[in-house]
Amino acid sequence: MALKQRLDQRQVQKLIMVPSLQQAIKLLTLSNLELLEVIDQELSQNPMLEAAGETRENQEVNEETAEISEETRQEENEIDSFFQEYFDNGFSHYFAEEKESFSLENMATRAISLWDHLNWQASLTFFQAKDREIAQYIIGNINEDGFLEVPVEEIAKHLGVTVTRVEQIREKIKRFDPVGVASRDFKEALLTQFEYYQIEAPLARKIIEKHLSLLEKSDYQQLARELGISLSEIKHHIDLIRQLNPKPGRKYSQEKVSYVVPDIIVTKEGDDYRIELNNEGLPKLRINRYYQALLKKQDKNSDSYQFLRDRLKKAYWFLRSLDQRNRTIYRVAEYIVEKQKNFLEKGIDYIQPLTLNEIAQQIGVHESTVGRVVANKYIQTPRGVFPLKYFFHRSLTNRGGEEISSLRIKERIKKLIEQEDKNNPLSDGEIAEILSRENYKVARRTVAKYRIQLGLEPSHIRKRKYLMEE
Repeated sequence: MALKQRLDQRQVQKLIMVPSLQQAIKLLTLSNLELLEVIDQELSQNPMLEAAGETRENQEVNEETAEISEETRQEENEIDSFFQEYFDNGFSHYFAEEKESFSLENMATRAISLWDHLNWQASLTFFQAKDREIAQYIIGNINEDGFLEVPVEEIAKHLGVTVTRVEQIREKIKRFDPVGVASRDFKEALLTQFEYYQIEAPLARKIIEKHLSLLEKSDYQQLARELGISLSEIKHHIDLIRQLNPKPGRKYSQEKVSYVVPDIIVTKEGDDYRIELNNEGLPKLRINRYYQALLKKQDKNSDSYQFLRDRLKKAYWFLRSLDQRNRTIYRVAEYIVEKQKNFLEKGIDYIQPLTLNEIAQQIGVHESTVGRVVANKYIQTPRGVFPLKYFFHRSLTNRGGEEISSLRIKERIKKLIEQEDKNNPLSDGEIAEILSRENYKVARRTVAKYRIQLGLEPSHIRKRKYLMEE
């Protein structure tokens, strides 16, 4: 069969997202802080948009239609005078508010980093240029825990020096503050500290050198058998090891504090709950009347007319997308509050299971839309601030057929472990049996999964730790 080329036409149906729909979907996933950046970008790129606070409040704005009505000569003069505000030296952009001068006493100092601290010590220790270069390379490849992430052989090859010379520099850095930094693992860091502080404890050193795996598993009985000593003696040596720092770099770690700005605020008024979107800090947008009038004066065949017309259309798309975003977030929040009223009133034992599909069907949107709404959003309630994702979790069925939230099961597992007999900790199977007697139908593997999610250790590890504490 011969191959040949030909042209033909076919009519097919395709789902293509127009730019306005893409923009609306993008805005749904943004938090308020991220939305502010997008609004600022739109204001800088589109002259048809302006913040309502930029001009006189008594000027009306037409946001309903893109058709521009005929204006009188007097109105045109008013617009011209209005636009002069943009050229007034006293006019300030809404993002550039005048603020009081900053007091030096109110300025926070930047915490010194691990690498700055090590480089400072290196500058006082190594005086030959090559030694300082090796030290800086080593320090630059130390992670936040204080461990060297690059093999010594690779450093030597990269810098064109011997492995011995790199090791000599590394040995000196290991005795910098914090002691043990630039080690390759926990064991080396702990042994370096043993040597530096001249600790006379042969058994503790032996535990680190040969039995660190048993220590990590909290297998104290096996450790006692290996060393031929009692548990009380083991405890003494373990307490000594705990005084050392297995991650020396953490001493200078800069913990980041994240401040949550709620996107939705729920307050109780009488027996009802009031829901409002937190638009604090977000400017109110409107169409710029000057450019509306300017568009009217342009020749419809000119490039300036097409440019302004295109920007006007984009401005309306953006305003509609913002409005749709707010409406969707409000409807999702409204349903969550209605569903979780008992939780807001009485606590975790009354939280109800909720899925994305359920809420999507109730408010008439696609499940993926709800997923975008709850992403990166927080809700402030009388019971605290929660991510919206907190309220979406699977349901379990008790023996009476009632659907209960998995969060309730997790909370119950946590309380059972907190109240357990330390001499006989509860296994996952025993917890499952207790829940079964309480009419919660939960399998042992589900208990194990929830326990891991809660960050709780299995019963045999807990027993070893309880035993050591005693």
